[in-house]
Amino acid sequence: MKPPLRTKSVGTKVSEAEFALLEERARGAGMRLGEWVREALLSGPAESGPDSGEVALGEILALRSLLLNLHFRAAKGEAIPEPEMRGLIERADGSKIERARERMEAVRAAARTTVPEPETAKETTTETESEEV
Repeated sequence: MKPPLRTKSVGTKVSEAEFALLEERARGAGMRLGEWVREALLSGPAESGPDSGEVALGEILALRSLLLNLHFRAAKGEAIPEPEMRGLIERADGSKIERARERMEAVRAAARTTVPEPETAKETTTETESEEV
Protein backbone atom coordinates (compact mmCIF):
# COMPACT_ATOMS: atom_id res chain seq x y z
CA MET A 1 0.00 0.00 0.00
CA LYS A 2 1.30 3.42 -0.94
CA PRO A 3 1.87 5.94 1.90
CA PRO A 4 -0.41 8.99 1.94
CA LEU A 5 0.59 11.85 -0.36
CA ARG A 6 2.51 14.44 1.58
CA THR A 7 1.69 17.92 0.34
CA LYS A 8 2.64 20.06 3.34
CA SER A 9 6.11 21.16 4.41
CA VAL A 10 7.64 22.22 7.73
CA GLY A 11 10.92 24.13 7.69
CA THR A 12 13.42 25.72 10.04
CA LYS A 13 16.77 27.45 9.79
CA VAL A 14 19.75 25.76 11.41
CA SER A 15 23.44 26.57 11.69
CA GLU A 16 26.10 24.65 9.76
CA ALA A 17 26.99 22.73 12.93
CA GLU A 18 23.35 21.89 13.69
CA PHE A 19 22.78 20.76 10.09
CA ALA A 20 25.83 18.50 10.27
CA LEU A 21 24.55 17.04 13.55
CA LEU A 22 21.12 16.34 12.02
CA GLU A 23 22.72 14.67 9.00
CA GLU A 24 24.91 12.55 11.28
CA ARG A 25 21.93 11.43 13.33
CA ALA A 26 19.97 10.56 10.19
CA ARG A 27 22.89 8.54 8.79
CA GLY A 28 23.28 6.80 12.15
CA ALA A 29 19.63 5.75 11.97
CA GLY A 30 20.07 4.59 8.36
CA MET A 31 17.59 7.17 7.11
CA ARG A 32 17.53 10.08 4.74
CA LEU A 33 17.52 13.45 6.47
CA GLY A 34 13.90 14.26 5.59
CA GLU A 35 12.70 10.87 6.85
CA TRP A 36 14.64 11.21 10.08
CA VAL A 37 13.40 14.75 10.75
CA ARG A 38 9.79 13.72 10.12
CA GLU A 39 10.14 10.74 12.44
CA ALA A 40 11.75 12.89 15.13
CA LEU A 41 8.99 15.49 14.91
CA LEU A 42 6.15 12.99 14.93
CA SER A 43 7.57 10.83 17.71
CA GLY A 44 8.24 13.77 20.04
CA PRO A 45 6.30 14.19 23.26
CA ALA A 46 2.61 14.90 22.64
CA GLU A 47 2.14 16.44 26.06
CA SER A 48 4.15 18.67 28.34
CA GLY A 49 4.57 16.10 31.10
CA PRO A 50 8.02 15.21 32.37
CA ASP A 51 10.19 13.15 30.07
CA SER A 52 12.38 10.30 31.29
CA GLY A 53 15.41 12.58 31.56
CA GLU A 54 13.53 15.00 33.77
CA VAL A 55 12.23 12.19 35.95
CA ALA A 56 15.71 10.70 36.40
CA LEU A 57 17.31 14.07 37.09
CA GLY A 58 14.50 14.93 39.50
CA GLU A 59 15.09 11.75 41.47
CA ILE A 60 18.83 12.44 41.59
CA LEU A 61 18.25 16.00 42.78
CA ALA A 62 15.82 14.81 45.47
CA LEU A 63 18.30 12.18 46.68
CA ARG A 64 21.08 14.77 46.64
CA SER A 65 19.03 17.11 48.78
CA LEU A 66 18.26 14.37 51.30
CA LEU A 67 21.85 13.14 51.37
CA LEU A 68 23.26 16.61 51.96
CA ASN A 69 20.79 17.27 54.77
CA LEU A 70 21.53 13.93 56.42
CA HIS A 71 25.29 14.32 56.05
CA PHE A 72 25.25 17.85 57.42
CA ARG A 73 23.28 16.79 60.48
CA ALA A 74 25.38 13.65 61.01
CA ALA A 75 28.59 15.71 60.83
CA LYS A 76 27.23 17.86 63.65
CA GLY A 77 26.34 14.72 65.62
CA GLU A 78 22.61 15.45 65.45
CA ALA A 79 19.85 12.97 64.76
CA ILE A 80 16.90 13.95 62.60
CA PRO A 81 13.55 13.26 64.23
CA GLU A 82 11.13 11.23 62.11
CA PRO A 83 8.62 14.08 61.51
CA GLU A 84 11.42 16.35 60.29
CA MET A 85 12.78 13.60 58.04
CA ARG A 86 9.31 13.10 56.53
CA GLY A 87 9.16 16.86 55.91
CA LEU A 88 12.54 16.80 54.14
CA ILE A 89 11.36 13.92 51.95
CA GLU A 90 8.09 15.66 51.08
CA ARG A 91 9.92 18.90 50.23
CA ALA A 92 12.46 17.08 48.05
CA ASP A 93 9.72 15.13 46.26
CA GLY A 94 7.53 18.18 45.84
CA SER A 95 10.11 20.23 43.98
CA LYS A 96 12.16 17.62 42.12
CA ILE A 97 10.54 17.88 38.66
CA GLU A 98 10.51 21.69 38.75
CA ARG A 99 14.18 21.74 39.78
CA ALA A 100 15.06 19.20 37.07
CA ARG A 101 13.29 21.29 34.40
CA GLU A 102 15.11 24.42 35.58
CA ARG A 103 18.47 22.64 35.40
CA MET A 104 17.77 21.14 31.97
CA GLU A 105 16.57 24.49 30.59
CA ALA A 106 19.72 26.18 31.93
CA VAL A 107 21.85 23.60 30.11
CA ARG A 108 19.84 24.05 26.89
CA ALA A 109 20.13 27.84 27.14
CA ALA A 110 23.88 27.59 27.66
CA ALA A 111 24.17 25.27 24.65
CA ARG A 112 22.21 27.71 22.48
CA THR A 113 24.52 30.58 23.39
CA THR A 114 27.69 28.59 22.70
CA VAL A 115 26.68 27.43 19.20
CA PRO A 116 27.75 30.28 16.90
CA GLU A 117 25.33 31.15 14.13
CA PRO A 118 27.02 31.55 10.72
CA GLU A 119 26.11 34.46 8.46
CA THR A 120 23.95 32.20 6.31
CA ALA A 121 22.09 29.27 7.77
CA LYS A 122 20.85 26.30 5.79
CA GLU A 123 17.14 25.64 5.73
CA THR A 124 15.94 22.12 6.40
CA THR A 125 12.54 20.95 5.34
CA THR A 126 10.82 17.63 5.43
CA GLU A 127 10.74 17.75 1.63
CA THR A 128 13.79 18.40 -0.51
CA GLU A 129 14.31 18.68 -4.22
CA SER A 130 16.73 15.76 -4.34
CA GLU A 131 14.81 13.23 -2.32
CA GLU A 132 11.22 12.20 -1.83
CA VAL A 133 10.31 11.38 1.75
